[in-house]
Amino acid sequence: MLIGALFLAGGQFTERNCSPENELSLETFAMPVIRFVREGRDVECYPRENLREVALREGIEIYGLKGKLGNCGGCGQCITCFVDVVDTPPAGSLTERTVAEEQKLLRRPPTWRLACQVLVEKSVMVLTRPQVGLSQKDAVVAEACSRALPEGPTAWPVEHGVSDSTDEDEDDQPSTTGDEGSSAGSRQR
Repeated sequence: MLIGALFLAGGQFTERNCSPENELSLETFAMPVIRFVREGRDVECYPRENLREVALREGIEIYGLKGKLGNCGGCGQCITCFVDVVDTPPAGSLTERTVAEEQKLLRRPPTWRLACQVLVEKSVMVLTRPQVGLSQKDAVVAEACSRALPEGPTAWPVEHGVSDSTDEDEDDQPSTTGDEGSSAGSRQR
């Protein structure tokens, strides 16, 4: 049974159903929002984007002192990018624990994850650096959980003013086809 296809047209998601009985909602394809509880920030990301990469891109501090001095760069070996998934996320919000996480997080709470090993599927709330104290942690977490996560956008971000360099490169370079080379040689006589 064909479910339907999702197309990107003019920077917006549109759907094309393959049969009338297949009703797909665009909300199904909303981009995830990550609520960083300690920082009090909601950040949009692409589906299946790495949690560590999102945090670093957005200037969110995920490393303590040890992680700042030396981390593995996202390979799941140094265990310095801990996050605590607060509030029970909807099923499928994050990818399952990897083998590296299972081995490295044996003595940690079951809600802790390694940011470098997590892909974000749906909106989620996380507490960065849970091993570091947070004054009034319970109140901060309760307040974050009391606010509903905003729905992510249903359109891909569009970068304005970015030129396609391949088109310019092709125009600047002379063509090297055999026909043009032979005609250039005949003009030199």
